[in-house]
Amino acid sequence: MKMTLGERVRAATAALMHLTGENQADLATALGISQTQISRRQSGHAAWSLTDCEALATHYGIDALDLLAGPTRACDTLAPHRRRTPRTPAAAAQGTPR
Repeated sequence: MKMTLGERVRAATAALMHLTGENQADLATALGISQTQISRRQSGHAAWSLTDCEALATHYGIDALDLLAGPTRACDTLAPHRRRTPRTPAAAAQGTPR
C-alpha cells in the first residue's frame, strides 16, 4: 500500500525529529509555531502546507523534494552534523549526557 503525500511528510518529519533528537516543542520553536500546531499536523488532524514543508526542509537543511519523498530519503540527505550522537550502552549505564 502506498503512502499518501501527507503520510510521507508526517513520517519524514517524525524520522527527522528522532534522528536529530528534537521533540515537538523544539520543532515548534524553530518554525515559529506552537507545539499544538505541530501535534495536530503530525497526528493528521491538520495538514502540513507547502509553506510548512519548505520551512521544515530549510530547518533540517534538506531539499523540500527530499522531505516530500518520505522518511528514507529525508534521513539519507540529513547532514551528519545534524544527527544526534547515539548513546553507547556504557555511557547510558554511567548516566553520561549525550
